[in-house]
Amino acid sequence: MMVGIFGGRNAVEKGTENRVGPARRKWVAAVVIGAVALTGAGLVASVVIKSPAQALADAGPPPRDVLTAEVERRVLEDSVIVRGSVTAAQSLEITPTVRGEDGAGAPVVTKLALRTGDTVKAGQVLFEVSGRPVFALKGKLPVYRDLKPESSGDDVAQLQRALGELGHATGGDRSGFFGAGTKAALTSFYASVGYEPVPAQADGGSAVAEAQNAVTAAERALEDLRDAAAPTAGQGARKGADDDGTAVSRQRAEERALADRDEARQTLADARAADGPMLPAGEVVYMEGFPARVDAVTAKVGTSVEGPVMTLSAGALVVQGHLQSYQKGLVRVGQKVEILSEVSGVTAAARVELVSSTPETGQDQSPSGEAGAAPAAPAAGEYRLEVRPDKPLDTQLVGQDVRLTIQAASTKGKALVVPISAISSAADGRTVVTVQEADGTQRRVRVRPGTTGDGYAEIVPQNGDALSVGDKVVTGTDGGTQR
Repeated sequence: MMVGIFGGRNAVEKGTENRVGPARRKWVAAVVIGAVALTGAGLVASVVIKSPAQALADAGPPPRDVLTAEVERRVLEDSVIVRGSVTAAQSLEITPTVRGEDGAGAPVVTKLALRTGDTVKAGQVLFEVSGRPVFALKGKLPVYRDLKPESSGDDVAQLQRALGELGHATGGDRSGFFGAGTKAALTSFYASVGYEPVPAQADGGSAVAEAQNAVTAAERALEDLRDAAAPTAGQGARKGADDDGTAVSRQRAEERALADRDEARQTLADARAADGPMLPAGEVVYMEGFPARVDAVTAKVGTSVEGPVMTLSAGALVVQGHLQSYQKGLVRVGQKVEILSEVSGVTAAARVELVSSTPETGQDQSPSGEAGAAPAAPAAGEYRLEVRPDKPLDTQLVGQDVRLTIQAASTKGKALVVPISAISSAADGRTVVTVQEADGTQRRVRVRPGTTGDGYAEIVPQNGDALSVGDKVVTGTDGGTQR
């Protein structure tokens, strides 16, 4: 029975297969062909279609463009730019040592003749301390002592010149000697500013009076002696009878009287020479040039003098700055400088007047960086720089912070120049530039470099190589690699 059953199943399946076999085979074949086709299309797409990243990776780096610059002919300058402050050639803080007429007590300001910003003329009274004037005269030597009659030296000669320029001649006094002519000139000057000069001798002239009395007494003694020795009408025969000893005694007495008179006269001359006006050190300040300027008044009338009363500046305006150590070697005395006031826009030509050979020892300070503000104090290790304008600067620039452009080097007239990046060293050590021709070819030209500035360098072709204005020299590539 089982055999029948199984035999029937096989028969049925076999019959079914016989009925659908050809159609099923066609369907399977179609599926297989489609799958093969899709697989082939996928393979083709995988070869033809790529992602952007893959495309860039497969393509490799693009060719680099050569960067060039034209050869120029012009004046080339190398500049150093620093900050500076406009100041006067001379600046002086005045701390008076004048005392009152009685010589006692602390000095007190009793008059201020000027205010900040005022102009000062030679011979002008600046202020008054304890009733005594302090005035300005022209000169360079600083005051270090009182000048009295019979004094001598360069400071006396300076006083004589200053008085003479103000119209007070010193007569026949030789230069540098405080004689009678200088006394007269000094007395005249004090009178012109409304004051009496301080007497050189504090005795009120008693020394001269005493010396004069001594001369009078000596002259009278000599006269009396001569009168006693003179013969009269009744004494003629008697004189002849005088012994030799008496005659000698009278002669000696007269000689002594003469010596006493001469000594008294010399004492009087010395007293008169030492007498007269003096110039106290505390009543005068010397300025190198006029008109001078009052930069500050730091005291008030009625206050005790405990420090500077007034600050003056005089002489030609200069600009002072400081150089870093790496700049010092580029700057030398005589180099041209352009001064620029960024506050007013004023420019002026100048030259380097001084470059300190030793560095400053001050404390490091950071500059404010504001235009018009005074520059910071010099930092340790910086070098002092002074620049003198070719023409006088406007006095309104005093105290301003300005920019200094120093011409450190310059070509002599126009020269061939190229960017510094165009200059390279060849394998044999020669200095060359590479010229890019119009057809894309390149040639090397041996050159000798000169002045540099603003990213350019002066070049001089060597060995007869040709290089002309407008030639294009290679400076690098767009990838930053220089050839």
